[in-house]
Amino acid sequence: MKLIRQIGSLAFVLGLFTVIFAGMPWHVVTADDPPVPGWLRVAVFCLLGGILVVLATVALEQKKIKPSAEALPTESADREVMLLNSAAVPGKEITEILGLVQGHTVYAIWLGKDLSAIVRLIVGGELTEYTEMMGKARAVATERMIAQAAAMGADAVINVRYMTTSVVASAAELLVYGTAVKLS
Repeated sequence: MKLIRQIGSLAFVLGLFTVIFAGMPWHVVTADDPPVPGWLRVAVFCLLGGILVVLATVALEQKKIKPSAEALPTESADREVMLLNSAAVPGKEITEILGLVQGHTVYAIWLGKDLSAIVRLIVGGELTEYTEMMGKARAVATERMIAQAAAMGADAVINVRYMTTSVVASAAELLVYGTAVKLS
């Protein structure tokens, strides 16, 4: 179903750009009311057909309403740096505070997935396209923070916090930060 939706999204995007960047200039350059050429008709059908395919696949997915079996990216289980959102590490003593560490990324989804999310806004349900995008962004930012802490020789990062802001309609900035520490 996801592949069919992606094909529909791709058809929509290709049709849209063909109509805007080739069809409109062609219409302006040609005189009066010439017959519409076949390539422009195909582009319009791709644009409309792509929207219909995306609508149909989202509607079929809404009928199922099952949690996604696809797991979001997770951090590696065998990490050397421990992450905590508390100020202390249970059973350990903080011997040295190394300083602030952070990981940062700006993540976006392509126009086709954005179209699927817009359709889902109309019919309701989880915006899985954005959920996946934010999960990937969180994993990337966290791994960058862990790499920075490991380079400082940290055993743990305490007081871990996540912040997110919208950059543009379908892109989000994600920042994770905390305090790198050495443990006894």
